[in-house]
Amino acid sequence: MAQRLRHRGPDGEGVWSDAGVALGHRRLSIQDLTESGRQPMLYGERVLTYNGELYNHRALRADLPGPWRSSGDTEVLLHLLARDGAAALEQLVGMFAFGFWDARDRSLLLARDRLGIKPLYYRLLPGGIAFASELKALLVLGRPEIDRSAVRDFLLHSYIPAPKTIYRGIAKLPAGHRLHWKDGRVRIERWWDPSPEIRARSPDETLDLLDGLLREVVPAHTLADVPVGVFLSGGIDSALTAYYLDRPHTFTLDIDRRGRSEAEAARRVARHLNTKHTERSAPAADFAQALDMMPQLFDEPFGDSAAWSNYLVAQFARREVTVALSGEGGDEIFCGYPRYWSRVGARSNAINQTLARWLPPLSRLGHSMQRRAYTGLPAYAAALGGLTAAQVDSLLCAEWREPDYDHLWFYRQFWREDLRPLARLRWLDLHTDLAEGLLTKVDRTSMAHSLEVRPPLLDHRLVEFMLSVDPQLLVDRGARRGKLLVRRLMEPRLPQGHLNHPKSGFGLPVRAWIKSQPRLLEEAVARLMARGVLRRPVTSEFRRAWQILVLDRWFSAFA
Repeated sequence: MAQRLRHRGPDGEGVWSDAGVALGHRRLSIQDLTESGRQPMLYGERVLTYNGELYNHRALRADLPGPWRSSGDTEVLLHLLARDGAAALEQLVGMFAFGFWDARDRSLLLARDRLGIKPLYYRLLPGGIAFASELKALLVLGRPEIDRSAVRDFLLHSYIPAPKTIYRGIAKLPAGHRLHWKDGRVRIERWWDPSPEIRARSPDETLDLLDGLLREVVPAHTLADVPVGVFLSGGIDSALTAYYLDRPHTFTLDIDRRGRSEAEAARRVARHLNTKHTERSAPAADFAQALDMMPQLFDEPFGDSAAWSNYLVAQFARREVTVALSGEGGDEIFCGYPRYWSRVGARSNAINQTLARWLPPLSRLGHSMQRRAYTGLPAYAAALGGLTAAQVDSLLCAEWREPDYDHLWFYRQFWREDLRPLARLRWLDLHTDLAEGLLTKVDRTSMAHSLEVRPPLLDHRLVEFMLSVDPQLLVDRGARRGKLLVRRLMEPRLPQGHLNHPKSGFGLPVRAWIKSQPRLLEEAVARLMARGVLRRPVTSEFRRAWQILVLDRWFSAFA
């Protein structure tokens, strides 16, 4: 199992075992590079295997008696867990996933950080449990039956939401949750439950508090005994991250999409902030290679085409640094997505609703009318651009459908009718697509190259503060613009006009590519129909053709 995760930790390995229990670890050396930092780490009758970084471990160490054998954060976490048990989680500032074994009562504690930056999978066994950072390690124990409902979820979300995986019997521990195992009994609890209560503050007071918090949080995420860099794109969030550091090493991957490259904008920011800047142009994208790599990276269907761009930037940054900071989370906490100002669900009327029922669900017009017909939670789900429930049911064979299946079950558990619309959307984003889509993509594509990526904008102190900020201070619906506070904060600190630069993102031009090679999609559809998964073909005009290609490649690799 540990060997399958060698890419996550190429610097060392360790295995500890006792009667009926074994823990393994692969080490990526970032703090305390000596043998004293090896894992699994023992302290009396407690054992820890841990993945992550605690940015406050020095402050925590000062309150613990020791004795100490290392200077890193692993031993601090071990001592804190030995003293406080699960209550230690509330004291941690950082990103983490760990397994903590207490031989005194033969109990196991698994925990995952608040936002789900670090992954944790588990599998219940007869009388036991196995856990790992990626699915591929748990598949050493045998390949379970496919969960057909997870395929429906994938087509709706472009990922498979926690606690599900593509396999029955293997689960994801959700973000901000802990799992207690003892004598074959399992208890799962949510340990982080932030308040959505908005506090009344003036814009000036809010801006001053935000600035002070960023000055504290961003530099804290550079804690390391190895080189640290920053991913710099043409957007606001990565520029903000670089600004709060002292001449960081910045990295930009130049991908020219539709004639819009972010490299020049990033270059201007790097010059303005006087960073050490490294830039690389991506060659013409090898889509066949990207498709082949997706199943190996994620071990289950994952449909964000930007994963390949993330993979490439991590690959070239890893040549010079072991840790990179990124701007992930900025769109969620600062309200940067168009749905925040587009009045989701406002266009629903009797005409749209009627057309949505009668038009072919897989047609472009039919899909558009379905999105316009919805209100409330279904409208939000449709605004994300995925397939609708009607489209999923239209695509899949009867054996892969389920009568009355609640396609929105994942979103529904975090839908807060008690919150105002903008606060409701922000709450939903932070608890759903962020961990399962965005952070999963970043983790797998970076750790494939043994690169640790840290998102300082998702430090829980910053997230909790932003949840208390009225989103009306962040969004101007009339001007169709978000991130107003950040724009005001950063405008005098960045090159003139940078905040008006249109961000193109890192997604690949997959639709143009699929249209240029129609046989690739035709063959994928034919294989999925032969497997009894799809009941009808789709053409290159289908908006989610990339998901069909990814699903086919996963079945070809794993099923």
